[in-house]
Amino acid sequence: MEITPEIRKQLTKENYEIVGKHSAVKICNWTKNSLRDEGVCYKEQFYGIKSHLCCQMSCTLLNCQNKCIHCWRDLRYSCPSEVIDCDDPKKIIDESIIAQRKLLTGFKIDPNSDKKQLSKANQEKLAEAQEPMQFAISLTGEGLLYPKVGELIEELTRRGKTSFLVSNGLCPERLQEIVDKNQLPTQLYISVNSPNKKLYDEFHRSSKKNAWEKLNESLAIMSTLKGQARTVFRMNLIRDLNMENEHVEEYAKMIKKTNPMIVEIKGFMSVGHARKRLGYDRMPNFEEMQKFIEKLSEATGLKILDSHERSRAWVLGENKEELRIKGL
Repeated sequence: MEITPEIRKQLTKENYEIVGKHSAVKICNWTKNSLRDEGVCYKEQFYGIKSHLCCQMSCTLLNCQNKCIHCWRDLRYSCPSEVIDCDDPKKIIDESIIAQRKLLTGFKIDPNSDKKQLSKANQEKLAEAQEPMQFAISLTGEGLLYPKVGELIEELTRRGKTSFLVSNGLCPERLQEIVDKNQLPTQLYISVNSPNKKLYDEFHRSSKKNAWEKLNESLAIMSTLKGQARTVFRMNLIRDLNMENEHVEEYAKMIKKTNPMIVEIKGFMSVGHARKRLGYDRMPNFEEMQKFIEKLSEATGLKILDSHERSRAWVLGENKEELRIKGL
């Protein structure tokens, strides 16, 4: 799908900075908070990723096979096929860094100006943030629908940057390709928001008729990567939908079969266009999540390694010492 003037205008209004023909950057609120010394993202607490050095981006701005009910995107603009006319990975990275710098312009304080400075940003952090060191390929769309995503990740690694790739699991062939070519990101996520096919179809509203089967193919590939890559089984919980007690054993069975390094669990946020589908009443509170996660911990045998209350994020695993990424 082409980024028309109408789509560009709306996305710009929503604070996206469009990069090339099919990519985009948007500053995360946690990046802003970190720059103001007002707290950091759960990724920094859990994994050591510096929030002010994180570039939240997409290489598939409009491309996704699903129309998930919890997604903050405007689902009218959604293309289920892969990107055809591809930008070069190096160009995407270079222009994403430029876009990040542009979006951070308002945080700068001019020491030579006599005018009142409105920015509360830590200027030392802001100077560091001009060269982001972490790329979260998770802003919107399905990253594996970009045919050169492996090359993109490989280039980020060559530049000494970390990368998180969040996938819906519907491109097992592309996933196997980046495994075979040793192009895996620093941390590979597969989102699993439903523990059975019936709930999956209701939740994800996929254009792929065999989506549930494709997801499980990807999870099977992930199960072979323990020790080879940092793998994350990612869950997003919605009150009165996918966090009932009856689902605990189903999730546990999938987690054991996938054998991920980490299980990351977040609570649904009624933000963006998701507010038209699910209200604030569907956002689970921290205590509700804790009860569910304690049951999941018991069912899987995995320990609760950490939690971040403001993000309503939890992480399960075997060893907290391995949670933080080495070398950061």
